[in-house]
This record gives sequence, C-alpha cells and structure tokens, in this order.
Amino acid sequence: MSGREEGVIVVVWRRAPTLEVLLLHRSHFGSGFEGDWAWTTPGGGREPEEPPAEAAARELLEETGLELHLARVPSEIVGSQPDLDVAVFAAEAPVDARIMLSDEHDEFEWVGLDGLTRCLPSWVHDAYREVLQKLALV
Repeated sequence: MSGREEGVIVVVWRRAPTLEVLLLHRSHFGSGFEGDWAWTTPGGGREPEEPPAEAAARELLEETGLELHLARVPSEIVGSQPDLDVAVFAAEAPVDARIMLSDEHDEFEWVGLDGLTRCLPSWVHDAYREVLQKLALV
C-alpha cells in the first residue's frame, strides 16, 4: 500500500456541435461553493481491491446515471501529484445524454474549454485539457 489516495477521474465529453466537457458541482458545501474541487468531472475513490476501470464505470454511473465506453488515458499531470494514485479515463457522451445527479452533486454543466478553469486547483483543469489533447480533440 502506497499511502496515496487511490481514485479515478472520468473526463466526459461531447460535440454539440463544438467540444463540451461535463462538469459536476459538489453539493457538500451548498450551491455557492466555489473553492477547490467545487467543479469536477465525475470520479472518486476506489474501493479496496477495485480495479480502476471498474471504479471509473461505477463512479460515472453513480454520479451521472451514464453508462459509457471508457478509455484509459495516461496523464503526466495527474501522475505527478505526490499524494494521489489516480487513474484517468475519458468517455464520449451522446449529445442528448440525460444526466441524473446523485446527492453528491447539486448541478451539472456542459462547458467549453474556457469553462474548465473553474475546476480548481489549477492542475485539475490542466489535466482535463491534457486528456482532451491526447485524444486529439483540441
């Protein structure tokens, strides 16, 4: 055991007609919460012994109601975080995908690349952009 927090990130994107990324707003601190981790893509912690791909599919379904094909995407930015052991995945959503939020989030938005800057700290939005670049979407 590494002592690092184990988790997954799922960057969900669509073309509607331009590239948009799904962001979720954490409900823990209320609708006005704008601090670190207020806006994120779906994701979360892994259960003990849970493979990353299973955790990503579980978190995506729990947080959004979506079941999508997930592709693992290596991220140097996420990999350089000293306290995290996080696997990154990406998934394309249909334009008409219906989002069903869990209690963990109180709203969602599909945002363009400029909207990613609301994801804090800054390495988080940089990692999302990195994933989109590796998928040759930007």
